[in-house]
Amino acid sequence: MKLVYVFDAYCGWSHGFSGTLSEVVARHPDVPVEVVSGGLFTGSRRVPVREFGHVQGANAQIAELTGAEFGEAYEGLIADGSFVMDSEVAARGVAALRQAAPARAAELAGALQRAFYVDGLSLSDPATCRKVAEEAGLDADAVVAAFGGPRVRVAAGADFHRAASLGVTGFPTLLAVDGDRVTVLARGHATADEVDQRLAALRTP
Repeated sequence: MKLVYVFDAYCGWSHGFSGTLSEVVARHPDVPVEVVSGGLFTGSRRVPVREFGHVQGANAQIAELTGAEFGEAYEGLIADGSFVMDSEVAARGVAALRQAAPARAAELAGALQRAFYVDGLSLSDPATCRKVAEEAGLDADAVVAAFGGPRVRVAAGADFHRAASLGVTGFPTLLAVDGDRVTVLARGHATADEVDQRLAALRTP
């Protein structure tokens, strides 16, 4: 059995779920975790953030429910309103970091989200990928080179296809995948204890 975490780096609820995910990973070091980018802001949804009027209200709700931090630099981006969230480029960043340290994919996904939601850094900027890689002790030059290369473009597209093939329509979604059996452990929000209860039920004969 493995866990499959389908998220979007530009999804506030995914940012809110990062704490739960890291706790679940810490509790189950024996269970592999596959991280998949879902593609929330692609195509016609790649527009200035001011066009998503619900963002600030949703963030307040996320912070209250999960304790997730939204930094001043990020709040400034939202207030300005011209920033464009591009999930395809963000997925390339996820893929480049994941390629460098596959076993740390969940941790790196969370770090990428903090770079945006706390530090207000664009996930389309290679310098953001570099910062996350350096702080994680990875080969930052290799990660940045991968970010701009064709392999991660293919990987980003494959992620979107994988999310769709799993039937995931909302982010974040945490799944337990055991052969052909796919079980939803969390969708949107859950505590680590709630995820644990659902995992335990799966493991009970």
